[in-house]
Amino acid sequence: MEIGANHIGDMGILVQCNSTALPLHKEGARYFDERILDSLRPISVSSDIKKLEQHMNSRTSEDWNMIFIQYLNPSVHSTSTDDVRHRQISSSDQCCTDRIIVLDLLTAIKSTIKTRRPTNNNTTTAPPPSTAEIFVDDEDDNALFRLAARANPNPTSPRKIAFLFLTTTPLPFAPIWEIYFRKAPKTLYNVYVHADPSSRYDPPFSGVFENRVIPGSKPTRRHSPTLISAARRLLSHALTHDQSNSKFALLSPSCIPLHSFRFTYKTLTRSRKSFVEILKNESGAWERWAARGEEAMLPEVPFDEFRIGSQFFVLTRRHARVVVADRRLWAKFNAPCVEPYTCYPEEQYFATLLNRKDPRGCVPATLTHVDWAGRDDGHPRTYNATEVGPDLIVRLRRGRPRYGDEEEEEEEEDAINGTDASVRKRRHPFLFARKFSPDSVEPLLSMANGVIFRD
Repeated sequence: MEIGANHIGDMGILVQCNSTALPLHKEGARYFDERILDSLRPISVSSDIKKLEQHMNSRTSEDWNMIFIQYLNPSVHSTSTDDVRHRQISSSDQCCTDRIIVLDLLTAIKSTIKTRRPTNNNTTTAPPPSTAEIFVDDEDDNALFRLAARANPNPTSPRKIAFLFLTTTPLPFAPIWEIYFRKAPKTLYNVYVHADPSSRYDPPFSGVFENRVIPGSKPTRRHSPTLISAARRLLSHALTHDQSNSKFALLSPSCIPLHSFRFTYKTLTRSRKSFVEILKNESGAWERWAARGEEAMLPEVPFDEFRIGSQFFVLTRRHARVVVADRRLWAKFNAPCVEPYTCYPEEQYFATLLNRKDPRGCVPATLTHVDWAGRDDGHPRTYNATEVGPDLIVRLRRGRPRYGDEEEEEEEEDAINGTDASVRKRRHPFLFARKFSPDSVEPLLSMANGVIFRD
């Protein structure tokens, strides 16, 4: 049987997306939306084609990509896109007991049978969809998360790093990232962008970011769970797009790299753990836990299991699956906050979830440097153009991550034996840094090759 062909019962099925044949697996069809597959019952081939179009159009939007309807008897296995598109449906065709099966791609790549988008090997679309096409419910997200949760947990070789950019603006440091990726083998990384469709992107994404916006990107805002949802969408697309993705790094538009790709790749692939900041008993932790109501997080998230940490993580493939598969804790963190200005769910959810699921599989620190010293407005320090120079890069590199478990160990050691310096032996390098103002791009570019990417 040729690639792209499989069987459901006695029916042979081949699905063609753009120019790429995608296999349909028996175990839940990980490339497809089970919810839609279940809802579309076989339609008689003798049915009026207009009824078929009406059926499809009633559940699609104008901007969805082309799907292909392939009806086959078990002896036919064509992988030609034109074959699929040009064959006519007629009542004389006898296949699958005069029935056809209608399949579509992930709901995030939904489509009509009338419009075809340009082909793209990266399975992403650009520019972001307009606000008119945003779904008001979470059903499409849930279908995507279910599919991603069934992705193979073991990455294939060569192992890749998935760079996940979560943005509401154009990427001011795209020129820096262009140099960063230009020196990297294309077989060792993937780039994904979640771009808020309610924002303008001028200039549009180009270069390494062109056609990297994930389908189904939705609006995001602070003091809401939308930033968690966006990160989960990025993880889901990266999981299903390439099984070689082994580490998943979440980045903001104000992030810059502190080292070369080579240094970053070696650092991350040598570790079997995720890097996610996990802090206990932070100042204001009770207020954050009770932001949805004093008992709203119970019983799933008691206060003593509540954790806080940076949203900018690097996850293993296994932990990425844990995040997209979660339903129990997500239901709590997805609830609206009564006190919005103490509500930062993206700084609580990932730390709490992974500390519950697999604390030993995490290095409880972020590898994205940020300066919170003296800040009480909910925003970290922003470096502007006049502050940017080689000395700043060196200083940021020399910084030491804050390890959540060390603080707990220190408290225990202080109570028993006094301080113990042994808990401070770890020193992972910061790989990224934020926040930088857009006007700092020129001084950063001027020292990119001589300082930033010179390890």
